[in-house]
Amino acid sequence: MYLSKVTVGWHWAKNPYELHRALWQMFPDRPEAERDFLFRVEQTQFRLHAQVLMQSMTEPQTSQAAQLSACKPIQFSIPEASVLRFRLRANPIKTIKDAKGRLNKKGELKSCRVPLVKEVDQHAWLVRKFDGIAELKTVQIVTEAPLYFYKNKDRDKNTEKSNNRQGGKINTVCYDGILTVTDSESFERLLLSGIGAGKSFGCGLLSIARV
Repeated sequence: MYLSKVTVGWHWAKNPYELHRALWQMFPDRPEAERDFLFRVEQTQFRLHAQVLMQSMTEPQTSQAAQLSACKPIQFSIPEASVLRFRLRANPIKTIKDAKGRLNKKGELKSCRVPLVKEVDQHAWLVRKFDGIAELKTVQIVTEAPLYFYKNKDRDKNTEKSNNRQGGKINTVCYDGILTVTDSESFERLLLSGIGAGKSFGCGLLSIARV
């Protein structure tokens, strides 16, 4: 496992979808692999670049789109009852069924994801994610501006341009707090897999430090 600091140029960083593609370029020998890295944008300088913290199973390499600033191997070994500070950018959502009973192509009742916008619901979402794994001691919740992205559906590989864009947005929340680990094995798995949806857009990376 590796923890890296990465600088992504503005051409890629201005669109969250393209930023994710830029990070993929740091693993050139694994083009067909499933994503096994988590990341969080730590700072953005408008029209310049974005500073990104990335956790990955394999060591990244500097690419044309992303510059590797620092990288170190890490290994998790966290005893139960450990008290830790944590930070998490997440996309807290709930899934609701179609009220009109419409079905999808598989014949199943349609459903959609909706963001949790009330702080009490955002807090409850995090408690559920840590259920049986860690106990929250303190938590500060900061609701962030919506994250807008777009995907070029019919990309010209030579020009990287397209007139056919598919856009969207996700709502992100930043959690900072202190927790106590109650199940070390499950907690370490959570560190590896990340928390919640929106991982392609910089959500899910759980950062920890000793109190």
